Amino acid sequence: MTVSVMLFTSDLRVHDQPALSAAVREADAVVPLFVIDPGVHAAGFDVPNRRAFLADCLTSLAEQLRERGGRLVVRTGDVVEQVCRVVTATGADAVHLAAGVSTYAGRREDRLRAALAPLGCALHVHDGVVTVLPPGRVTPAARDHYAVFTPYFRRWAATGHREVLGAPRSVRVPAEASGDPLPRRAAVAGVSPGLAPGGEHEGRRQVRRWLERADSGIEAYERRHDDLAGDATSRLSPHLHFGALSATELVERARAEGGPGAEAFVRQLAWRDFHHQVLAARPRSARVDYRDRGDRWRTAEEEVAAWKEGRTGCPVVDAGMRQLRHEGWMHNRARLLTASYLAKTLYVDWRVGAAHFLDLLVDGDVANNQLNWQWVAGTGTDTRPNRILNPVAQARRFDPDGSYVHRWVPELAALPAPRVHDPASWSKEERDRVDYPAPLVDLAEARARFETARELR
Repeated sequence: MTVSVMLFTSDLRVHDQPALSAAVREADAVVPLFVIDPGVHAAGFDVPNRRAFLADCLTSLAEQLRERGGRLVVRTGDVVEQVCRVVTATGADAVHLAAGVSTYAGRREDRLRAALAPLGCALHVHDGVVTVLPPGRVTPAARDHYAVFTPYFRRWAATGHREVLGAPRSVRVPAEASGDPLPRRAAVAGVSPGLAPGGEHEGRRQVRRWLERADSGIEAYERRHDDLAGDATSRLSPHLHFGALSATELVERARAEGGPGAEAFVRQLAWRDFHHQVLAARPRSARVDYRDRGDRWRTAEEEVAAWKEGRTGCPVVDAGMRQLRHEGWMHNRARLLTASYLAKTLYVDWRVGAAHFLDLLVDGDVANNQLNWQWVAGTGTDTRPNRILNPVAQARRFDPDGSYVHRWVPELAALPAPRVHDPASWSKEERDRVDYPAPLVDLAEARARFETARELR
């Protein structure tokens, strides 16, 4: 009997799972394996929100495999050591793995290949599992990656992606494959109280509901996805981060729906691929400026603490930061505003903000988090690196009736829009009635400081 190992990482699903499909097709039996690697914890990525969501994903994956006659084998320890133990115990001659773009993923691949070779076991790394197009599938002339999104998107949209695959009908697991109990969300401390449930079953249910909603689903996405209070985004990013949903399948389903909303949603999935191809080509951009602007960032520890706590005195920024802490997730427009406020209004190093987001975001991954922060800070791929998002103007545009601020900053619920967005417009009586801090900075003075630092004036 031939045996393969399917090593799950950030691809925790059975539907449209090229690595799993290949493992099942090419062997008589498969060991579906997930390794809880202490190295992830040591690197600081094993934070409570993602650990809890991961537990949900593993529970759902185990259920999906049981429905097909299989089971999920969970091990704890160094990933290479645990894979080799499973290979030795089962006589497996192949390990299947989805390609990754982070430095950690690259090192894991190299270590696995070196360790498996003496065991006579091949490593098969599959592209197009985590993203729609693999990094490097489309490149500009004489360069290894696209540095600007628009030309990338044109090529991306014109390039065919792989076929969407069905889930395996059956998964036969050898008896020799043993593992540990599944982790449980309830055992994880420090989880955001409003953290959404995870797992493939939940993700697919969420997709169905979102496609069917008329007022806030895909049909309305193009005109409403920036509406802060409307909650008209898909909220699928956590499921994409853990691979409980396939980005390729989502592109197919969106294109089948058609219309401006579907086109706008597909464009967002292309942004995700864009950042993966940048990080694959420039791994150091996870921690080093993609384009050095000569910044001398401020430390501003008290201001950073206020930003993290949602007590900056800028209502829309504070609303976003409080949503992040409560849900482990934040509306995309709020991410842009809170990041711009830290990096350009307070002129604090983008890495400080990126690290805080990774501490809390359930969908926080290196490619999208770090490179979006660099985009906002003007050190990344933004073609207008010195733009500053005015939080008052943005709040008036994307939270016109103040509902988003009123929800997350309830001490301001009595202040009507649009004045709730602009503390400078409050009367002394209004300010005295609310338990809310004065603004950390004057927006005009902060803009002048940034422009001087970037030598724009």
